[in-house]
This record gives sequence, C-alpha cells and structure tokens, in this order.
Amino acid sequence: MDHSAAAQRRIKAIQAHLISSVDSASQLCHNLTAGEFVYEQGYSVVLPERLHTGKWNVYRSAHSPLKLVSRFTEHPKIATLHDNFVHAVNTFRDNRYLGTRVRGDGTVGEYKWMTYGEAGNARTALGSGLIYHGIPKLLSYLAEIPTVHLVVVVGGMDDQIPSLPSSTGVQVVTHTKLLSQGCSNLQPFSPPNPDDVATICYTSGTTGTPKGAVLTHANLIANVAGGTVATKCSPSDVYISYLPLAHIYERANQVMVVYFGASVGFYQGDSMKLMDDLAALRPTVFCSVPRLYNRIYASITNAVKTSGVLKERLFNAAYNSKKQALLSGKNPSPIWDKLVFNKIRDKLGGRVRLMVSGASPLSPDVMDFLKICFGGRVSEGYGMTETSCLISAVDEGDNLSGHVGSPSPACEIKLVDVPEMNYTSDDQPYPRGEICVRGPIVFKGYYKDEAQTKEVIDEGGWLHTGDIGLWLPGGRLKIIDRKKNIFKLAQGEYIAPEKIENVYAKCKFVAQCFVYGDSLNSSLVAIVSVDQDVLKAWAASEGIKYKDLGQLCNDPRTKAAVLADMDAIGREAQLRGFEFVKAVTLVHEPFTLENGLVTPTFKIKRPQAKQYFAKAISDMYAQLVIADDSSPRTKL
Repeated sequence: MDHSAAAQRRIKAIQAHLISSVDSASQLCHNLTAGEFVYEQGYSVVLPERLHTGKWNVYRSAHSPLKLVSRFTEHPKIATLHDNFVHAVNTFRDNRYLGTRVRGDGTVGEYKWMTYGEAGNARTALGSGLIYHGIPKLLSYLAEIPTVHLVVVVGGMDDQIPSLPSSTGVQVVTHTKLLSQGCSNLQPFSPPNPDDVATICYTSGTTGTPKGAVLTHANLIANVAGGTVATKCSPSDVYISYLPLAHIYERANQVMVVYFGASVGFYQGDSMKLMDDLAALRPTVFCSVPRLYNRIYASITNAVKTSGVLKERLFNAAYNSKKQALLSGKNPSPIWDKLVFNKIRDKLGGRVRLMVSGASPLSPDVMDFLKICFGGRVSEGYGMTETSCLISAVDEGDNLSGHVGSPSPACEIKLVDVPEMNYTSDDQPYPRGEICVRGPIVFKGYYKDEAQTKEVIDEGGWLHTGDIGLWLPGGRLKIIDRKKNIFKLAQGEYIAPEKIENVYAKCKFVAQCFVYGDSLNSSLVAIVSVDQDVLKAWAASEGIKYKDLGQLCNDPRTKAAVLADMDAIGREAQLRGFEFVKAVTLVHEPFTLENGLVTPTFKIKRPQAKQYFAKAISDMYAQLVIADDSSPRTKL
C-alpha cells in the first residue's frame, strides 16, 4: 500500500471539504502515525474544533501541535508538586536553593543559602513534627471542632514561649523545636495523587470579591511543563522572588525554579529597596509586572534627558543603532554595550539573561526598550489564576512587540464571537473575539461556588477568560479589550480603561493612574499617584514653592503640567478623542495593598478605587460642567 499517496488524497479531501481559507495545500501537514492534520501558521498551528463544521479555529503551539503537554518531556514520572521537589532534592542536593538577606535580629547582609538537600531534610522534619503532634488526626475532626490545637512560632526562643493552661488543649512550640521533634520521630511520606487539590488560589479581585480557584497537582505540573518546552533554565540560574507568593504568577515561577534546580533569592520585603537586593543577588532571571518595568523605563529615560547634551546624543545613537540591528536580525555592535548599556544592566545586577513580564499588558515601547538596554531575552506572557498561570508567551526569536505570543503547549485557544461588542472570528484583517482556553491547565472550579464555575467553563470544557483577543499573522495572540472592565460614556463610546492607563503609565509624572468614566458623563477623569522625585524636580525647575507634597499636588500649575504631559503621551499613542482624560486629581500617596487599591500584582481594584476617590471624582466632573458652561462655544 502506498502510504504517501493515501496521505495526499486525504489532504486533498480535507482541503476541499473543510478549509476554504487555506491558500496553499503546502501549509496543511499530515502526521503519518497519528493520521491527524494541522494548518501551519508559524508560531501556532490551527485545527478544526469539529470536523463537520468546517471551521478551523482552534490554535495550538507549533511546539506540540498534535498532543497537549501534561508532563515534563524529560521526566514524565513527575506528576505532582511532591514528585517535583523530590526530583530536585535527589538531583541537585548540594545546589543552592533558598536565599535570604534578613538576619534574625532584623539586620540586612549578604545572601545566605539553604541547599536543596537541607530544604528536603527540613521538609521531612517539619512534616514528621506535625504528625508527632497528631495533626492528621486533628484534621479529621476540624469540621466538627474548628479549634486550634497547635501554634508554631517561627523565630521564637524556647525559653521565651509562654505556656497555655492545659485546659485550653492548645500547645505552643517554636519552629526549631518542631523540627527537632520531627527529626527524632521521622515518618514516611504520604504522597498526593495528580488529581488531588494542590492549592486554592484566590483571584486578584479586580472587579469584585476574590474567588478561590481550585488547582490540582496535575494542573500546576502541566502548566510549568508546557511553559518550559521552549524556555529552559539551568542549575546555574538565579531567580529573584519579590512578587507575592499568594499569586499564581509567582507560584508557577517557584515550581519552575525547583524543576531546574535553580536558586531563588527572596527580597528583603521592602519594594523600595528592591534595587539594592538586585545588586546584591545579581539574578539571571527576572520576572516582574509592567508597573515596575514602566518605572525602570521612566527612570532611565528621565536620567538620560537630564544627563547633558553629549550623553543624551550618545544614548540615542546607541539606542537607535541597536534597535535597527535587532529589527533586521543582525547582531548589534558590542561597542554600544560597553559605552552605554552595560551601565544600565548593572542596575539589575549585570547578569540578567531572561526578563519576563506578566499580569497585565506591557507597552510595546517599553518591551523594545528592555530588549535594547538590558540585552538577553525579553518575553511577555499571558495567563490567569484559573489556568494555573501561563496561557501564551512570546517565542524566542520573535522580535515583534505588542502581542502575547503563541499558545502554551499545554493548552489550546479559540476566539468566540462577542456580537454586542462587534468582535467576530470573521473580522478582517484579523479574527477577533473572547479568548477561550482548554486543556490540562484549566482549573476544577471555584471553591464552593458552582454557579460562577458554570459561568466561565462551558459544556465543551472551554474556559471563557473575559479577555478579547485577535490573531496576528504567525499565530500570535494580541489582547485588545476586556469584556468586564469596559464601560460606556454618555454618547455611547466604549472605554477600555486599562488600555488608557497603560498609555499614561509612560508619562514622567505618573507613578500610577486610575481612569474613570461612566454612562452619565461624556468624558474621562483620572486619579494620578505622582512620581514624587520627578514632581519635586519639576517644581524646582519652575521655581514653585510649596510647604508639602499635598500642596504641590493641588497647585493648578502642577495639574496643568501633568495633564499636558499626559495629553502629549496620548497623542503619541494615537488615543481617540474620547479616550483622553479631561481632568486629573493628583495624590502623593501610592496605590497599595495596604490601602486596598491594588491587587497583589498591582492591578487596580476598580470598585474600591471608585469608592475611595468618590469625592475627588465628583469634584472633577463638577468642575468640568462649570468649565463647559462658561466656554464661548456653550454660550453660542
């Protein structure tokens, strides 16, 4: 039997009946063993969701087009987080694992390290110590007797721990004593199964109450396995951990670090001292969020502008030369790194080879800036708690900015029409719609909330993300809108505030920005948390005197200067007329976790921000009404 001829006949049959959009049969590839077909699109491949519909709308990674990744290819027996850690302890026992700078007395010094072997021993001792105190037995009764029976004090001294009356039934022990008790009473492991719950990870809560996403060991292993198909680390890599460990972005990064046997150094707990931690640790891998990258961008560009004419010209020449070389696929001259960019790289320790951005969109300008100034690979990813983290990421060698790459090998993606927003898969030149995800990375549901689970996971197993995307050439995904975080102005224009906030984030005065509007008003207003250093420098240059930052923020001249700079940035980004804010309120306090205005990944909590700044928003609209009533155009 001629298998080649049979395969060609099947290709022609499929092409004739299913895909009218495919221009060339050469793009349709067959797999002789599986007998399946895909349509190549560069970084992605496209498959039909159902053969009888004739619609090729399901995108997968070109790295694994015919089977979704659920385990690490090199170590398929790693099925749980327990397996992953045991593998790391056995393989990298003497390698550095956990590093901290903060000493027991609160002072800060050089990083001190715990090896994988030491961490493995501590884990065994800790678990055995808990069993020694009867924790497994107590857990079985917690539903009936929700009472604490054991308090473990980390960092305390045994002779300083108070004892509680025996009648309370509560024991208080130090962490050190618990480890000692565990070492003296070692117990065997009770490993989890892949489908067991690994964590209940709460969503950021940007639009309401946070929801508990139930994630299994299999979910997390599949996600990290998919993400590491194309992005590899090694035991020599050093990762800095400063993002909240309660967030899925950092949790997945930690699983990845363990798998590769890399080292992770924790920042000292103060984000204002992060640059000092970076200089001490000298990481090779740096994962962050756009807020910090925007601050780095603004800090460097502002320093260049105030460095003098010659230094500014040298920087611009180096920047433009390196940018042109990267865009044309050539190696830039090393002279520019020696003269200009190595000094900038030193700000992050001088060794960073991989920078990753996630949690919210990164401006293409900032992405290009990071690639040019810091060298190495800069990637942007897209994901969410409900998918155990990563959904898509920019592939290595892809120099196009402004998108979030191709699907992770551990999932498949399709776009679903959103007719009320005029987004359809038939849109030209690019298909558009709500991003839906399916695969082993999708969570099991929201904790004790079946109703909301059914709202996001349909009968076909597709998770509806609420994000609007389009497919760029090459099978790259671009996020363009959000179903939930949009509103209409009085004239009916749809507003996506996060997109506008990302534009204004490049304004030199802006540290953080909250854009607000509603259907009762015809324009947007904004609350701006100012960059204090930039504002003080500007006031000095203008000869403006002030008692404190509050007075400076309320000065009409300051507001006018900030609004003018925001307008210039908006025009540069080609915002539409109704997307420009018409009034600003300046505040010197940042949006923080403590005041409840941002999530752990620094996304603005919109309902909370609206309530927090209600008076300022009302005052701005009142002022706009007065200004509009007094304008000559209104009087005419």
